[in-house]
Amino acid sequence: MVPHWVDGAPYTGSGTTTSPVTDPATGEVTGRVALADVADVQAAVASAKAAFPAWRDLSLTRRTRILFRFRELLEERKSELAELITAEHGKVLSDALGEIGRGQEVVEFACGAAHLLKGSMTENASTNVDLHSIRQPLGPVAVITPFNFPAMVPMWFFPLAIAAGNTVVLKPSEKVPSAANWMAALWAEAGLPAGVFTVLHGDRVAVDELLVHPDVEAVSFVGSTPVARHVHTTASRHGKRVQALGGAKNHMVVLPDADPDVAADAAVNAGFGSAGERCMAVSVVVAVGPVADSLVPRIATLAARVRTGDGRRGCDMGPLVTEEHRDRVAGYVAAGEREGARVVLDGREVRPDGEAGGFWLGPTLLDHVKPEMSVYTDEIFGPVLSVVRVDTFDAALDLVNANLYGNGACVFTSDGGAARRFEREVQAGMVGINVPVPVPMAYYSFGGWKNSLFGDTHAHGTEGVHFYTRGKVVTTRWPKRATPGLDLVFPQND
Repeated sequence: MVPHWVDGAPYTGSGTTTSPVTDPATGEVTGRVALADVADVQAAVASAKAAFPAWRDLSLTRRTRILFRFRELLEERKSELAELITAEHGKVLSDALGEIGRGQEVVEFACGAAHLLKGSMTENASTNVDLHSIRQPLGPVAVITPFNFPAMVPMWFFPLAIAAGNTVVLKPSEKVPSAANWMAALWAEAGLPAGVFTVLHGDRVAVDELLVHPDVEAVSFVGSTPVARHVHTTASRHGKRVQALGGAKNHMVVLPDADPDVAADAAVNAGFGSAGERCMAVSVVVAVGPVADSLVPRIATLAARVRTGDGRRGCDMGPLVTEEHRDRVAGYVAAGEREGARVVLDGREVRPDGEAGGFWLGPTLLDHVKPEMSVYTDEIFGPVLSVVRVDTFDAALDLVNANLYGNGACVFTSDGGAARRFEREVQAGMVGINVPVPVPMAYYSFGGWKNSLFGDTHAHGTEGVHFYTRGKVVTTRWPKRATPGLDLVFPQND
């Protein structure tokens, strides 16, 4: 049984509902995770609220030392965490280590809290009047994360929230619960006081209670667009700050002057890494003009070499996270075929290096996909790459910009003018120029446009620091002696 983590220790809670934890490479149920009831949520938030005053008042120097210690412990033991991720998510070990490394970048960024939280000061802004600004923490905050990155996505949020002086209640996906508990234990070993980092496992009962709980000051969420919209609407209505990152349909535009070998390699790596279960995965290749005739065979040849199997056996791509999700993704392939797309490479026929009970679907390539097909319109979240053929660069831009999602987009070209135009005109929050997965470094912010983001604030970077703090401006004057009498005129600067 995977318990919650409350008040610095494992916590069984009062909830009686559990959910199976499954190894996707074997189909075996390896354990169960406790699902929180309303009383468990209240206990978790109460612990975070009680821990907040002392953590807020701890000096930045001491808070930063704990962050540095967490970073060092994470670096020493990341292979343990990677094994947990592979066992519950299914991604190959090298990919699990990669996600930990990208999450660790945010931890390292948060170690600069003393600089990130600095205010500003203006002396003598008016005669004998000084102004200065400060940033202060909010209080208990909730972080609700998906199954596809059990370590990295939580680390987009909680390092900055904790560094800024907040306390955190993390609600990870119940499909991949163990990584969150492992990180909670690591925080405790690093010296983080009890209650500053809490792990609450659960389903919609736990999520909905966090969204309305009066002591939760802010909510960070990553997941599907319908749920992101619900999170944003509900939490905002209850007076909370919200950053809700939703779904994606990331396009890779390939112009005729691009190197087809480079573009094909990028499409395969970006489309099939982590079995396509990435919010920044390339799911649509937009081939402009004649480039498709040379590009599609190259992609098919490379994708056919991808070795699908158990992530602990040195394979290139692992299984999908659940049997239901695998069947859903396979259903989109069948729908695309019925609607007229050409199946160039069929992952439903894969022969995996793994147990027969695993949730397997190999790399799949569909050509001649049309914008009205469900395989194009819907976020599939699996190893399915669709090729849409257009005649011109203008048509490619129009296609990308007409899509409901705007998480990421990239262009492959050797033409600087075309690249600059794409950068300026494409309606997406993260843009790659000859880079297929343009995930920003931790000191920039991560987030999309349109139905890929609800709320104005992106994750990590400067926007993340501002999300977890409130600004305050202080005006100071020290008069030599009191000035008697009334003066009801609006104050003027002089």
